[in-house]
Amino acid sequence: MQDLNKLIIKPCKKETEKMKGKSPNPHQTTLFQSLEELLNPEEPLYKLSNKLPWEELEKEFAILYSHTGRPSKPIRLMVSLLLLKQIYNLGDETVVSAWVQNPYWQYFSGYTMFQWKFPIEPTDLVHFRKRIGKEGLEKILKISIDLHGKQSLEKEVVIDTTVQEKNITYPTDVKLHKKIIDKCVKIASRENLVLRQSYKRISKQLVIDQRGNRSSKGKAKAKKSAKKLKTIAGRLTRELRRKLPEELLLKYELEIKLFEKVLLQQRGDNNKIYSLHEPKVYCMSKGKAHKRFEFGSKVSIVLTKNSGIAVGAYNFEENIYDGHTLPEVLEQTKRLTGKEPKAAIVDRGYRGVSKVVDTEIIKPKNPKKKATPYEKTKARKRFRRRAAIEPTIGHLKQDFRLSRNFLKGTNGDMANVLLAATAHNLAKWMRIESKKLFLLIFSEISNIIDSLFQRNTILSLV
Repeated sequence: MQDLNKLIIKPCKKETEKMKGKSPNPHQTTLFQSLEELLNPEEPLYKLSNKLPWEELEKEFAILYSHTGRPSKPIRLMVSLLLLKQIYNLGDETVVSAWVQNPYWQYFSGYTMFQWKFPIEPTDLVHFRKRIGKEGLEKILKISIDLHGKQSLEKEVVIDTTVQEKNITYPTDVKLHKKIIDKCVKIASRENLVLRQSYKRISKQLVIDQRGNRSSKGKAKAKKSAKKLKTIAGRLTRELRRKLPEELLLKYELEIKLFEKVLLQQRGDNNKIYSLHEPKVYCMSKGKAHKRFEFGSKVSIVLTKNSGIAVGAYNFEENIYDGHTLPEVLEQTKRLTGKEPKAAIVDRGYRGVSKVVDTEIIKPKNPKKKATPYEKTKARKRFRRRAAIEPTIGHLKQDFRLSRNFLKGTNGDMANVLLAATAHNLAKWMRIESKKLFLLIFSEISNIIDSLFQRNTILSLV
């Protein structure tokens, strides 16, 4: 037994440590010129890389890694790629390819020497978002809020809701029924089931025939083809239920139930399915002239009244009334800033709610007859500032990937909203820094001109 104990190899200290990737040492010297010596230290992204508390983030996310397995990529690299992707409105694949070409991005990620290879696989960003979850993304948003200091601690905030559209096609019954047919055929071929008929050629022709539903001549034919598509979809769904063994039926139970729900739903039903791969999507009508219906999820944005810093961003899984969104989003604001706002300025869509915990909800209303001129002026200024949230939401959609969400599921909805708000705060900080640089250069140039002017005046006097 003693000989056997000697043969057992005890794990060393390094093996028992958490298999967490380590960031490169920024103080390590090299024979070649480092990025720190090559890059402009006045560049806003360069300044931002030295301003963010990377060590704090690494400590926060280190507990999410296991003790065994393959070493991961550095946490700073993963967080920086998430931020760069959102700030510059790129995808998972494009941000990785652009990272190789940009030395400022590499310095932002913690590298001291220029890299020629891709830092990660694009799918690693998907796994990292799932690993840190909503809590981790809120920590990143909190850091972007704290970056602005006292400006993010205003007593009054502005709140509004918008729609975060999902990356799905405009839903119609014909599209959904055609997808059910294709998915049923795919399941059957995967499990080696022999269907009575695959309907591949027929279903394709029926979709083509349905295109003439707006013309007077093709309306009857289109109606008939749409009905036939629904019949075929139901026939294949029932055939799968009959022919699949019990073990495989349990495997595909949720998918088949989804098909059956789509086939049974009517025009006026609630909680309809608009997409097979995103069943949690719901329909919203915000009264827009150019876009009557939007398919996605409702988002609530909270900005500070004067500085316009995003101190709250929350995604709702259900299409609820705007007034009922206030408790959750104000609780998130308190959690991120450590301070509950005294007043929240909203539009008339929040009518019916006057107070949430200790926060007063202020809405536009007809001025009182006995209101003083000061009270009228104060109310007017407040609602003018409230209107500033509309273009900010436009920028979040256009510049920071809030217009169309490509991330899957409700977790992807929340992740996209939090990252968009974080990117807004970081981009705002970089704009302020670039303005400071411009003012500094302008003041130096003006000082040089003044000194030259004074010298010329002295020479002329002499």
